[in-house]
Amino acid sequence: QVQLVESGGGLVQAGGSLRLSCAVSINSFTFRLNAMGWYRQAPGKQRELVATITSGGAPSYADSVKGRFTISRDNAKNMVYLQMNSLKPEDTAVYYCRMGTVYWGQGTQVTVSS
Repeated sequence: QVQLVESGGGLVQAGGSLRLSCAVSINSFTFRLNAMGWYRQAPGKQRELVATITSGGAPSYADSVKGRFTISRDNAKNMVYLQMNSLKPEDTAVYYCRMGTVYWGQGTQVTVSS
């Protein structure tokens, strides 16, 4: 069974940084074939796309995080990362990792205080 486990969330002041990690329990061959993504959901809001990275390593970002967040992947370790810099209070949300279009992690809370 495929499992995605996020970590690295926490409480940080505005302007600070966090690095989220997502560990995927699947064989490496299948992992590297899949696009990966980070999504977030703030209280009372719909889940939204934050960043994606293709199987080939090409990233894309929501306009709200461009220039501040960086997505990356390590195919040798079945890991995906989200480096978040210059955090803002509006970045506060539960952040989810997704593999392909089916598999989701359980989420990690990010709280940015003003």
